[in-house]
Amino acid sequence: MTEKPEQVREGTAELTRRRVVAVGAGVVAVAGLGAGALAVDAVAGERRPGGKGERPAAEDCYVLTSETVEGPYYIDADKIRRDVREDREGIPLLLDLKVIDAVTCRPVADAAVDIWHCDAVGVYSGYEDMGNGGGGGGGPAPTGEPPTGEPPTGAPTGEPPSGNPGGHQEPTDDSRYLRGTWRTDRHGRVAFRTVFPGWYRGRCVHIHAKVHVDGAWTDAGYEGGHTCHTGQFFFDEESVLATAAVEPYASNTVERTTLTEDTIYDQSGTAGGLLRLRYDERDIARGVRASLTVGVDPDATHDGQDGPPPSTPSASPSPSAT
Repeated sequence: MTEKPEQVREGTAELTRRRVVAVGAGVVAVAGLGAGALAVDAVAGERRPGGKGERPAAEDCYVLTSETVEGPYYIDADKIRRDVREDREGIPLLLDLKVIDAVTCRPVADAAVDIWHCDAVGVYSGYEDMGNGGGGGGGPAPTGEPPTGEPPTGAPTGEPPSGNPGGHQEPTDDSRYLRGTWRTDRHGRVAFRTVFPGWYRGRCVHIHAKVHVDGAWTDAGYEGGHTCHTGQFFFDEESVLATAAVEPYASNTVERTTLTEDTIYDQSGTAGGLLRLRYDERDIARGVRASLTVGVDPDATHDGQDGPPPSTPSASPSPSAT
């Protein structure tokens, strides 16, 4: 990716010009998930698994979504696409996001949103040599029993998933599955087709994201601007336990870190990146729809290199923050 220095907005440091080259042909329709047929429609009225319909409170739109560290496995991968699955097996996941200005509540249109995450067995594309979290089999896969509501005991064990804790790692291979960039529409909406992520040692199940603004969409893709948000999206324990009975997730025997044990998720619910999920509780394998409104400050710069800003309620990043 070509990088050139570029000044943006008064009071900010010199930033890197970000260029993304469009690849592939055609537009991927993101209207459903096969047999699950989960349409991309309004967020209101969604529910978490096992819960009743809930409508986000009006004041939620004034909450900044928590900033987090970028982690070592980000690649500016030149993949302008909504369907990031490639050949990865797993439960179909439709990730439906709405990006808004957290002060005005107005949608942020024409932003570039990046997502990246591991596959069903905890492996990141570009870093396949590192395996699923830098360790072999840990404890058994989670059982299909629902959570009891009791806080988990013990702390995550094992080596951090990176030899360079929290810092960027150079890719070890040319694979780029489960990575992609797409633009928000005039309503601030963007949707990706992917698979439900798996887990690896030291982290709960999550998806990474960046939001870039003030750039320009050209025939080559997205150029310029700055990163106003770097965060992660999280999955509730009930949904993760449901996936553990489905292959290939059931084959992942690496010890799993729960949502409560995770050192990056700040336990603040949707403001901290906890996704609203919809799926058939009798058969999660049919597909999952995940949605979230992401409140950002378009004038800020958060590239995830220094961790969460002091004003955010996020937990301090650990050495295994990926």
